Amino acid sequence: MKRRIESTTSRTAEMTCLSRACSALETNHYYKSNDLIAPLLLPSGIKLFLRISLARKLFARMAAPKGIYEYVIARTKYIDAVFKRALAKKFDQIMIFGAGFDTRALRFQDSMGNTRVFELDAPATQHAKAIQYQKRHLPIPTCLTFIAIDFDKESLPVKLDEAGFRVHQKTLFILEGIVMYLQPKSVEATFQTIMDYAGKGSWIVFDYIYASVLRKEGSYYGERRIVQTVFNADEQWHFGIENGEIKQFLAKFKMLLIDHKETKDLEQEYFSDRNGKIIGRVNGTHCLVTSEKI
Repeated sequence: MKRRIESTTSRTAEMTCLSRACSALETNHYYKSNDLIAPLLLPSGIKLFLRISLARKLFARMAAPKGIYEYVIARTKYIDAVFKRALAKKFDQIMIFGAGFDTRALRFQDSMGNTRVFELDAPATQHAKAIQYQKRHLPIPTCLTFIAIDFDKESLPVKLDEAGFRVHQKTLFILEGIVMYLQPKSVEATFQTIMDYAGKGSWIVFDYIYASVLRKEGSYYGERRIVQTVFNADEQWHFGIENGEIKQFLAKFKMLLIDHKETKDLEQEYFSDRNGKIIGRVNGTHCLVTSEKI
């Protein structure tokens, strides 16, 4: 059966863009992020709607599952910070898997130097993004190369070689909101390819869901609705990691854990006021990881 994502834009990519756009328009600094390009990619009517504070609250409470809006905000800020650190350290390359409507190559192009950026995604989603850039007169940075790929059907090494990706260079690999959508064999193949192509000291930043979410155990805040939402979008989750087993997962690919953020960590870092009060709850199904090739 032909999957929806093979013929049309990913709904989860659209929702992530919408969440980032909504966050960019926030006045509450706990909720505000810096993706000022995301609102430009929205239809003008939706952008005007989201400029209304009540509309943003309705989106966060009704359109998105509990805590997912907060999670996307935290994830965006977290990966932005890793991206900027990689540029400061003059990494040779940055590879963004399942890029969707990611705008980092455009937002941080003034700091890019000689770093090259590669974006991999399904052809339909990537084409939709290029069209939006063209409509909004947003120039595609010269450092950016698009690579269209179906991760479950096409060879990642072949695609990287064809695009001119350089082997054994210091690279930041970003897998944002993608690992959970891949089949387990595709996860294994993707991480093994990263290790084969990455230079020593390369970083890999990714998020994942707990394996228990796939079993629908309902253990975490906002779990039931996010599982149903993903199912309704016809973009099911297939891969998770058991709670407490992230180091074992990384060890299989000779990767060292640098940082691991669970829900409580994200709430404390991004949604905690000076008195320690939590301003916003984060969906409990996801974790964020930064690791390094050793």
